[in-house]
Amino acid sequence: MPIPPKIQLALGLYDWIWGAAMPLSRLNSRLRDGYGRRRNPEGLSAADVWIQAASAGEAYLALSLIENLNPPAPTHVLVTTNTRQGLDILGKSIGDRAGSDHVTAACEFAPFDRPKLMDAAILRVRPKLMVLLETELWPGLLFAAKKHGIPVLLINGRLTPKSLGRYMMWPDLWKILGPDRILAISEEDAGRFAALFGRDRVEQMSNIKFDRLNTKINDRENPLTALLSDSSPFLVLGSVRQPEEESVARIIGAVRSKAPDAIIGLFPRHMHRISAWEQILSRLNIPWIRRSDLNAVPAPPGHVILWDTFGELTSAYGLARAVFVGGSLAPLGGQNFLEPMICGVTPIIGPSWENFAWAGRDIFDQGLAIRADDWQGVAEGLIAALRQSSPSDGRKAKACRYIEGRKGGTRQACRVMEDLLAQP
Repeated sequence: MPIPPKIQLALGLYDWIWGAAMPLSRLNSRLRDGYGRRRNPEGLSAADVWIQAASAGEAYLALSLIENLNPPAPTHVLVTTNTRQGLDILGKSIGDRAGSDHVTAACEFAPFDRPKLMDAAILRVRPKLMVLLETELWPGLLFAAKKHGIPVLLINGRLTPKSLGRYMMWPDLWKILGPDRILAISEEDAGRFAALFGRDRVEQMSNIKFDRLNTKINDRENPLTALLSDSSPFLVLGSVRQPEEESVARIIGAVRSKAPDAIIGLFPRHMHRISAWEQILSRLNIPWIRRSDLNAVPAPPGHVILWDTFGELTSAYGLARAVFVGGSLAPLGGQNFLEPMICGVTPIIGPSWENFAWAGRDIFDQGLAIRADDWQGVAEGLIAALRQSSPSDGRKAKACRYIEGRKGGTRQACRVMEDLLAQP
């Protein structure tokens, strides 16, 4: 498809802006990391498939595709990412699968989206297929792929109304440069993509993130059992973020006023907030103890356990009678509230959960999770849950059925990739 002159002019201006901005990107700590590799595509390897994965979350999606891909011929996959965290995740996992010869993989920082750089990158990699994940709509990359006749597939696609509004400011550009096929994760997302690119390019798929959820958690020999007293109900405040700390402190106070013997496991999302929480709890005269100071002796009733060790949140969910999952009482998008569901407990979250909207509103309609409007609502829900029974096999089975019924997106996406790779 020929590119109209006004769009060529816009892309020329976009290239000029990138050229002026790239030296300034060294002032950004995230972009300064790998700066030389981002502006020089010579480090990219030739590949049959090029997958662009923005950051850590998309890196995991890319790994799911690589692990499940069964192409008609030996295939080399290049995965590029914009962040150091994404590159570290890819590097470790790709290194671990170094024995596979049918599907091999490499990873690298994504080049800056300057059209001239992306054109050189496409000529360097020469992929048969370009795969974008979620909402990776970069004009320079899309233009280079279109220019060289590389089919572009968008997988696990999601598009918010706000983003659609921005893209619709120049619909002609996106209709010309847009992906050839789009697999959207919901009917609503599919409708928004169709409004931008046309219905003929869009179909619906199950979210790959459901495939990555393990519903086979074994809680028979929970390693944390010795830390808790049978006589005190256990409550978990998981993945608490800094902007909501004041609200969570109020929740702790409200819970203790109604259930003074409850043991509260407090898991800050970021470990460097432990010392701040020590000060908050001490100021409020709330007794606390660090998890690292507990051995085989149970925590005293009425204490807050400040969890300063890694890797035990899922085990704690398995013993909890009530759970709040953070990142949701401030506009942070939420944290993973599906794990406690799988453990048989009904999690309570605040109003912010946009990052997990892919889980579906049915999750609340079916009572698998509870959404509160504010910290008072969360506190009331936790107090009510503490008066109920411990995690149940029935709730766990219902949650697992919900998740298992939504799996299959990875294989669906891989079939489309395999079909495109099989074309001459």
